[in-house]
Amino acid sequence: MELFSGLDWDVGNIEKCQTHGVSVAEIVELFEGEPKFAPDMSHSEAEQRFIATGRNGIGRALFIVFTVREHEGQRLVRPISARYMHAKEAARYGH
Repeated sequence: MELFSGLDWDVGNIEKCQTHGVSVAEIVELFEGEPKFAPDMSHSEAEQRFIATGRNGIGRALFIVFTVREHEGQRLVRPISARYMHAKEAARYGH
């Protein structure tokens, strides 16, 4: 069973996610793979947010904050921010 139908992009979240050098392709790759998910309780005031962690194609650990939105009957992942993890942080998340 699929958790979501696709990703929700616009100019705002594309620019925000690329602020730390993570490409859209890396984000898509992470969600198409087997990321680990967890709730982001400290940033879920206005809407429920989650984190996804995993590694990109060359093994670099990624940390992505996202929300899930319904649009025309589809569940879409809307990435909010993305960054690379430091070694200690990657170890803490099991990567």
